[in-house]
Amino acid sequence: MLRPVRKLQIAVIGYNKDRCTDIASKMSYEVGKEIACAGAVLICGGLGGVMESACKGAKEYGGTTVGIIPQEEFLYANEYCDIVICTGIGYARDFVVASSSDGIIAVGGGVGTLIELGVGYMTKKTMVAISGSGGVADIYGGKFLDERNRVSITVAKDAKTAVEMILATTVKAR
Repeated sequence: MLRPVRKLQIAVIGYNKDRCTDIASKMSYEVGKEIACAGAVLICGGLGGVMESACKGAKEYGGTTVGIIPQEEFLYANEYCDIVICTGIGYARDFVVASSSDGIIAVGGGVGTLIELGVGYMTKKTMVAISGSGGVADIYGGKFLDERNRVSITVAKDAKTAVEMILATTVKAR
């Protein structure tokens, strides 16, 4: 019996609604678009800011979006989420977002983004930071998170390159 091929799942992480810059919003929209065009599923925290912009980009290009939200009620998810996972576990949902992905793309971001990158680091996920997007992406892009040098956070100049980097490394691993 043939086993169905699971779609690639790419997490987009970054600034929430309160901290998201116009640049990060535009970049994350493009990341969502490129994920959709690659035929992958977009995984995110399901709220505003980078998450909403990425979901909007994916939806406008025919993609599938999954929002893993910290709350217990669906109404908190952004309007572009096709599938909403209500965790009710608050910030611990960052672990679920990172663990549910084949690769991670960071656009800006604060401590929640850093937590997700930490989970990706420990599980040796492919992680890409979009340069010039600010925050955690610019601080940790091109670096390892600690002296163990498990996996570096690579840097991409744009959304297309970031998605291509994820595709190149995860397709080989699957």
